[in-house]
Amino acid sequence: MVMCADMKIDVESTNMKNIKIIKDEPMSRHTSWRAGGVAKQYVQPESLAELASFVATLPEDEDLLWMGLGSNVLIRDGGFNGTVIATQGVMSQLELIDDTCVYVGAGVAGAKLARFCSKHKLMGAEFFAGIPGLVGGALAMNAGAFGGETWPLVVAVETLNRKGEITKRQASDFKYSYRHVEGPKDEWFVSATLKLSKKKEKNNTIDIKQLLAKRAVSQPTGVASCGSVFRNPEGYYAAQLIEECGLKGTRIGGAVISEKHANFIINDNNATASDIEALIQLIQKTVKNKKDILLQTEVKIIGEKK
Repeated sequence: MVMCADMKIDVESTNMKNIKIIKDEPMSRHTSWRAGGVAKQYVQPESLAELASFVATLPEDEDLLWMGLGSNVLIRDGGFNGTVIATQGVMSQLELIDDTCVYVGAGVAGAKLARFCSKHKLMGAEFFAGIPGLVGGALAMNAGAFGGETWPLVVAVETLNRKGEITKRQASDFKYSYRHVEGPKDEWFVSATLKLSKKKEKNNTIDIKQLLAKRAVSQPTGVASCGSVFRNPEGYYAAQLIEECGLKGTRIGGAVISEKHANFIINDNNATASDIEALIQLIQKTVKNKKDILLQTEVKIIGEKK
């Protein structure tokens, strides 16, 4: 394995005086679909130290949901009877370790990581510009775009457990596949060390610009969606299957399948989470009946039905 110089987050003791805890918080305010019920409590720490101390106070059976930009999750209308931890603005460290290795916090946006690597003439992270979320979420699901994936770049990670302890782990401690990652239970990513390669061209920002231009042409942007709803089945594209079934433009309540890209569901008119989930199930049923393929969701559906 190619190794990078070591770096570790320092977590000092804290009294959690700045942590913000909101009871019964509507998750429609925090998800890119702009839909969903309330969470029992929504927590906004100001630092990793504060977050670690807080997590250590929670009951061992407390359900936890780590929320970045809310771009890959649907909270059902009945809400989430647990604790949502907001990671945006926390774990934001981003720096070079050496000529080809980058240390990145889980709270860094994918697009910011892509620009940082481009600025430092590093190749391999351009695809992060097309991921509408944070690095923590990308690590949790092996997110990818434009043919690139997260975990082939990972050398090591740091995780936080329920006791508030930080553990350094090698990439070999995890198994990953397409949009799937398996690792130690009840540990959450707080950082990653990525191994990239040097790019020789003087101007390497054009790659990101081209990728984003390509996305703007093929995908709906500036609307309330979660990005891609379904994983691509082996040998197929989910969007193509949905389109071939004649489902583009199909609507349930305020939710509609995009005319521009069939693997996107848009909150077009105050859709409820139930509207969106019903449309997801309609797509799955239709594609199964017509193509004999069961589409698996890429988005995580969480919480109780109303």
